Amino acid sequence: MKHLKTLLFAAALFIGATSFSTAQSKLAHINTQELIQAMPEYKTAQAEIEKLGKTYQATIQTSFKELDTKLKQYGAEEPTQTQEENQKRMLEVEEMKQSLSQYQQQAQKDLADKETALVTPIIEKAKAAINKVAAAQGIQYVFEAGGLIVAKGKNLMADVKAELGI
Repeated sequence: MKHLKTLLFAAALFIGATSFSTAQSKLAHINTQELIQAMPEYKTAQAEIEKLGKTYQATIQTSFKELDTKLKQYGAEEPTQTQEENQKRMLEVEEMKQSLSQYQQQAQKDLADKETALVTPIIEKAKAAINKVAAAQGIQYVFEAGGLIVAKGKNLMADVKAELGI
């Protein structure tokens, strides 16, 4: 009876060790950020976002210059104007500042929305390629390489890049 228990225990350990070593061979890692940045679609999206950002920046700089010009003009003309006219001009300047601030906030939101709209399909395409390669190679778990301390499993980067044609 004691030999049977020992034999069962040894068999369980052997099966567990075999299962663990088999499971280890089905692990892989990939740096998805590096993969996405290597995709031509991402480079195109980044160029489009950068172009849009420069357009917003140019508009904002022009508006700041207009505001600065008006402030200098109103400051120089202040002694010759009536109190009522100076208050009217002060309100106009405050409205311009508020408008410019709102435009900056809207520009930032638009840029973030545009980036999300352009990058989300790219991320989905990368995930689909990773899933396809992992399934084809019988890999059960794919870890993000950016957070790994030890990466002894298979690196899928070359295979996924080949799947994507990059």
